[in-house]
Amino acid sequence: MNKIRILLSGLLLASSSQMFGQGAKNIRINEVLTNNTASIEDEFGQREAWIELENTSFTTYNVRGMYFTTDRSVLNPQMSVPERIKRMSVIPSGDSRTQIGGRQHLVFFCNSNPAQGKLHLSLQVPLSEPLWIGFYNGNATELIDSVSIPALAADQSYARQNAQTWAVKSAENVTPGIENFIKTDETKDAYLKREDPHGFGITLLAMGIVFFCLAILFLFFWIFGLIMRNLETAKKVVNAQPIKPITKTVEVTHDLAHATGNILQDGLKTKGIDKEVYIAVISMALKQYQDDVHDVESGVITIKSKETGWSDESSQMTHFSTPVIPTQHNAPHIPTTPQIH
Repeated sequence: MNKIRILLSGLLLASSSQMFGQGAKNIRINEVLTNNTASIEDEFGQREAWIELENTSFTTYNVRGMYFTTDRSVLNPQMSVPERIKRMSVIPSGDSRTQIGGRQHLVFFCNSNPAQGKLHLSLQVPLSEPLWIGFYNGNATELIDSVSIPALAADQSYARQNAQTWAVKSAENVTPGIENFIKTDETKDAYLKREDPHGFGITLLAMGIVFFCLAILFLFFWIFGLIMRNLETAKKVVNAQPIKPITKTVEVTHDLAHATGNILQDGLKTKGIDKEVYIAVISMALKQYQDDVHDVESGVITIKSKETGWSDESSQMTHFSTPVIPTQHNAPHIPTTPQIH
């Protein structure tokens, strides 16, 4: 169990370190000005050389603990970490501005005193001389970005045009803290060509849209098919088990409700005759309801023949054809009325 925990911990640390490494790769040097005579001032009103970093991702990343250096000797892989750190200038922690937001920029002042602020570095940048600047991760070993800067005139800057090319910008076109090249009359096609010269970004975007639409279509047809299958199953169940008993139950319930309503209305009109009568009537109605629910006729009528005396026509005719003649002996006595002369 302990070995498994150690293994999982190692994998977690490796994945987290890889994630942070990928985040650091999104930070790059964007613009450098070595001889500042008319550019931006720091919070003390001083004009100093400055380096601008850019976060090329859309997530926030904190650059505290990372390093700048102008000493090429740190490129020696045999150099120890403590010796590297001696030749570097660290970005101090304790300032929220070191958290660079997505697609945002941050300017650091060089040839300065770190005691003046978290964005002030002791990094030595020569004026108007070629130099190399390296940007290292917090382990002082992994090189994140680097740039070789030519000799620049006063207030000129060396700015990144795209992922691979740089250009010298005149003093009136220097853009500290914002995107390097902003053209109000630039078309969208020209902007995409400048930002994505090889077309990888637009290709990935198009493929992502296509796959997203295909995923939506798949979900739609899958849900539609599931609904249709359920409908077919419901139809089979209805055809196999008719719902006549249910219809009969509904009809009986409606009749009982109507009869009960009439009884209650009569009771209200008579202002209540006898509660026991209503209880008896309701009980009989419920009994009838229970009997009718289970008494569902099949609708088949069976007729069975049966011999009766009414089918003998000859005897009936003989019986009615024999007259009865009264005799003189049996004749009734008719009284006479006496005459008066």
